Amino acid sequence: MTVDRPDASRRRGSALEVLWVALRLGLTSFGGPVAHLGYFREEYVQRRRWLDDARYVDLVALCQFLPGPASSQVGIAIGTLRAGYLGGLLAWVGFTLPSAVVMVLFAYGLAAFHVTDAGWLHGLKVAAVAVVANAVWGMAPGLASGRTRAAIAIGAACILLTAPTALAQVAVIVVGGLLGWRFLGVPGGVEGVVRDELPTRGRTSASMLLAFFFALLLLLPVARAAAPSQVLAMLDVYYRVASLVFGGGHVVLPLLQAEVVPPGWVSTDHFIAGYGVAQALPGPLMAFAAFLGAAQAPAPNGWLGGAIALVAIYVPSFLLVWGALPFWDRLRTIGAFQAALRGMGAAVVGILLAALYNPVWISAILGPRDFALALVCLGMLAVWRIAPWIVVAAAAAGGALLAL
Repeated sequence: MTVDRPDASRRRGSALEVLWVALRLGLTSFGGPVAHLGYFREEYVQRRRWLDDARYVDLVALCQFLPGPASSQVGIAIGTLRAGYLGGLLAWVGFTLPSAVVMVLFAYGLAAFHVTDAGWLHGLKVAAVAVVANAVWGMAPGLASGRTRAAIAIGAACILLTAPTALAQVAVIVVGGLLGWRFLGVPGGVEGVVRDELPTRGRTSASMLLAFFFALLLLLPVARAAAPSQVLAMLDVYYRVASLVFGGGHVVLPLLQAEVVPPGWVSTDHFIAGYGVAQALPGPLMAFAAFLGAAQAPAPNGWLGGAIALVAIYVPSFLLVWGALPFWDRLRTIGAFQAALRGMGAAVVGILLAALYNPVWISAILGPRDFALALVCLGMLAVWRIAPWIVVAAAAAGGALLAL
């Protein structure tokens, strides 16, 4: 027995459709990884109904478990579910390409760019407050309702506010799953569970992808030592950093700095300048790797170095998402695992709630005027249902006006 879903969620889409939607998100999704999850929910769940909230939280929970940039991985997973492997690839291209191109151009003309704490830039941070608040507001009634799930969400938020680390984030999801397995039930057992046919060949091909992920992790350092070259060194550094860090985006930056600044690939000043520009752009912060590759010395640099760095830092995400999806889909049809997923969904709400305060709120709301602008943006999103990119543009204009 399956549950009827909207036609849009049943119908397989085209890869070009996925590319177009992802490109729009790549041009308008300001605010960092947590805000991206809000934009994705607004576009994929609420507007286009490619999947429902429960399925969306399943994917968020899966990608929170995996190392690498969680928001980009969620986009890859949604594109894969919609249009197969090519859909997953084009979802990444559309979401990442705009910011990656800007970062490479910035590397070419570094002397002409000056990143300042402009009013419009602060307005983008305020917009992120509204986006994340709207995501929490929309997800909480369905995913954190009832005393048990509400307690899991509040507990997860409190833990992460006290210990805001990537390890703590993974831990609260694990604990939320255990509490859900112990205390939450799924009415009707496995009946009523929505199944989507994943565009894979099953566990065998998924296992091969996961094996390839670990093989590259082990063999790239060996190849780099056996045949030293700048290209192999880049592949090793960017692949290894993305494979071993949880939390993506901001978490990976200090590791990248330790890898590219001491050997002289990029100077400290250039690293900080590139990071400042990446903060102001829509799309994934991991596109910062394109700047590092383009700005590095020695060659390859320029667009070729940027492309190598960008691909190397995202290859682990593709291998992990495509390798894990079939197992995740099978597990989620088991009654006990469904109960665990309910607890994990509540924990995800807690993670978003904690992130709403730190880093989103504390970096954006510096006074009553910022709070007023955030309220206006939240009303535009939640009450008047205005498109997120319009809200972002309005927030940038509002920030510029407040700065005057």
